[in-house]
Amino acid sequence: MVKYIIKRSLYGVLVVFGVVTLVFFLFNILPGDPSKMLLGQRSDEASIEAIRKDLGLDKPIYIQYFSYLNDLSPISFHSAEAESFWFYDQEKYQSSKALLSLGKSKIVIKKPYLRRSYQSKKPVTDIISESFPQTALLALVAIAFAIVVGVTIGVFCALFRDSWFDKISLMVSVVGMSLPSFFAAILIAWIFAYLLHDITGLNMIGSMYSVDNFGDGEYLDLKNLILPAITLGIRPLAVIIELTRSSVLEVLSQDYVRTAYAKGLKTPKVVWSHVVKNSMNPVVTAISGWLASMLAGAVFVEYIFDWKGIGIVIVDALDKYDFPVLMGALLFVSIILVLINIIVDIIYGLLDPKIRLS
Repeated sequence: MVKYIIKRSLYGVLVVFGVVTLVFFLFNILPGDPSKMLLGQRSDEASIEAIRKDLGLDKPIYIQYFSYLNDLSPISFHSAEAESFWFYDQEKYQSSKALLSLGKSKIVIKKPYLRRSYQSKKPVTDIISESFPQTALLALVAIAFAIVVGVTIGVFCALFRDSWFDKISLMVSVVGMSLPSFFAAILIAWIFAYLLHDITGLNMIGSMYSVDNFGDGEYLDLKNLILPAITLGIRPLAVIIELTRSSVLEVLSQDYVRTAYAKGLKTPKVVWSHVVKNSMNPVVTAISGWLASMLAGAVFVEYIFDWKGIGIVIVDALDKYDFPVLMGALLFVSIILVLINIIVDIIYGLLDPKIRLS
């Protein structure tokens, strides 16, 4: 199992390296001068040249690329000379420590440096760390809602095949899969937060933290999570119902299930101890894909409900051509996707020993 995990982790590292390379060269061939974006209306030739030098834009593209890799790497190489392009600036590389000095060079351990925003001048890591917890909370609550409700309904649909419950559930799941997320968000916000506001007490917009009207600062307001989480969970819920139903029906026809019944085991014991466990592989695949896409930022849902997550950060960065924020967000999302895929592969190996042996 350890060899299997190491192998999957190495594949993940290679994928992340490929994404880093692709993102860097993609955003460095796009039109637009970052120095002019930083200076705005105050730009003049001398200031532009100074900013270009500070950002390393006056260097060849391969030097910029290695500098970007050096900034991202937890262990990096720097110069002790202040005028050097590779200078170890402790103010820029926060939470860093020099491990070894070799003449005028230093080997440094640090957290990855994703540069600074062109617009707000804030470190990109700070922008992502402020927005990602809200996206993670929204995604986890939405996928938990979809798993619990979806697996339960899917199992009962399989057990009571062709009943009225099965037919209604399948019809609802088809509607859920075909409903665009932006339309579902608008519809749910209008019904439950506008028409039924006096009953539900829910708001059409709102984030994890709300501002106190009496000037006491922000406070945690989790009721704002209900509508966006349900909206975000509708489509994975529909998919999980369909997959669970078909997978459970397939497992129910297996010989070992008939043997379990023949030995006198009760239906709940057979279903939850044997059938559900052995029918979860396709469901786990669907869950991992949906969770990864949710953690990447539910752009439409976050935008409509004004949930200040990483999806809104990506949209704002695209709108303002804020390349460091956009590059940092894309790399962060890529790492999340790779980690989730590795975790799913490990779960596969635990559920089915044949997978890890192959």
